[in-house]
Amino acid sequence: MVLNVVKQVTTHYRCLIFKNTVRFYGIYSPPYLKKKNIEIPVYPVLNIQLTGYKYPLLENYQSFIHKLAKVLDITVEDSFALPHKEYKIKKFKKESSITESEYQLRIYERHVQISNVSSIKCPIFIRILEATLPEGVSAHIDNYDPSLKNKSLIPNKELLDLKANLNELLGGSSK
Repeated sequence: MVLNVVKQVTTHYRCLIFKNTVRFYGIYSPPYLKKKNIEIPVYPVLNIQLTGYKYPLLENYQSFIHKLAKVLDITVEDSFALPHKEYKIKKFKKESSITESEYQLRIYERHVQISNVSSIKCPIFIRILEATLPEGVSAHIDNYDPSLKNKSLIPNKELLDLKANLNELLGGSSK
C-alpha cells in the first residue's frame, strides 16, 4: 500500500547550556516540487457579444463585465456598440391575413474584447457571466474577428454624397 505521506525530519542538537537535546522539526519536500516551470496556456483575444432588447441594460452588464475582468486580472482590449436592428412583427388573427397587432422590436448589440485569459480563469469567468446574465440578454463568446470593428462604424451619408460628386467632377474633367 503506497501512501503519499509527507515525511518529517527530526534534527537533534545538543545544547551545552541547557544540558538537554533540542529538537527542530522540518518538512521534507521532494526536489520535483521545487521546479515550477509550468506554463499555463493563455487564450487568444476573445470577443463577448451581448444582444438584448434594452440598451441601458446592456450598458450596465458591459460595465459589470469590465469590473469582473479587473477583479480576475483579465485585460479588456476594447468595447463597442453596433447599430441596432429593427424588426417589424405582425400578429395575425387566427386563420386569416388580417393583422391583429403590430410590434416594433429593436435588438441592440455590444461587443467586448478581452485578452490575457488563462485556461484556469476562463471557465470561472464564463460561469460567472452565465450566472449573472440578465433576463432578455444573450451572450456569445468567440475568437475575436477584426472585421467586427468595421461593422460598428455608421456610414456618413453626406460624406458619401460628397465623395460621389468629387468622383463625377474628376471623371468628367479628365475626359
